[in-house]
Amino acid sequence: MCKDLYDAHQEAREMCQAADRLLGFSLTDVMFCGTAEDLKQTKVTQPAVFLHSVVAQRLMTIERPDMVAGHSLGEFSALVACGALRFEDALILVSARAQAMQAACEANPGTMAAVLGLEDEKVEEICNLPSLQGRAGERLVTPANFNCPGQIVISGEIEAVDAVCVTLKEAGARRALRLPVGGAFHSPLMAPAAEALAEAINKTEFHKPFCPIYQNVTAKPSMNPEEIRENLLKQLTVPVRWTQSVQNMIADGATEFYEFGPGDVLKGLIRKINPDVTVG
Repeated sequence: MCKDLYDAHQEAREMCQAADRLLGFSLTDVMFCGTAEDLKQTKVTQPAVFLHSVVAQRLMTIERPDMVAGHSLGEFSALVACGALRFEDALILVSARAQAMQAACEANPGTMAAVLGLEDEKVEEICNLPSLQGRAGERLVTPANFNCPGQIVISGEIEAVDAVCVTLKEAGARRALRLPVGGAFHSPLMAPAAEALAEAINKTEFHKPFCPIYQNVTAKPSMNPEEIRENLLKQLTVPVRWTQSVQNMIADGATEFYEFGPGDVLKGLIRKINPDVTVG
């Protein structure tokens, strides 16, 4: 991860070295030479993806963006790309986020499942069934990622997710399959993580971005630093509205999208959301 950029660009080397100093261990050693198991460590995974994404975006040869968005963790690199967060501050928050999410996973075991072939509204309707609510009426399973039309990820308590998968298949889902993840991300089970991260986020300085960021929580553009801060904290416990974010960006004039990171999953999702836009 990021090794080619590190070798080719002085700015990339400086950013990677700064990340190692800030985190107190050699993240780049793991990124460049680590095994798949090494990269799965809590303290490594999210900072590594964030660092790769920011370095790649910083070195881009295209003009600076007119608008930005990021999927889940990617929202942090998007905030750096639009000037709302300093690279160093965002990296510290990403590291704190990873640790807080791991602790929440251990305190509140949960899981996630991918659902293919059903409308968003039908998935939400099934997740809201009274039989799938707790004694206090809380939702035991909820949509977590609206990735593209016909592709949603649900999240929640393990037994509830399994039960919803059965119901979703009966309702016509082409697939409803549990994912190999360590927790119920973007669900109420992440509330302890939000509480743990609140102090760090509230102490961090957010700046007015030079372009709008379409945040996961609302799928709407924002240039208000306090609104951005609030939505970033909410992001841990509510769905990632990626489909709606991309649709709103297109409605507001976006015709070309560029993905920066260690993969190209979002390119595929954007093409499914609207095949008429250019994806680079």
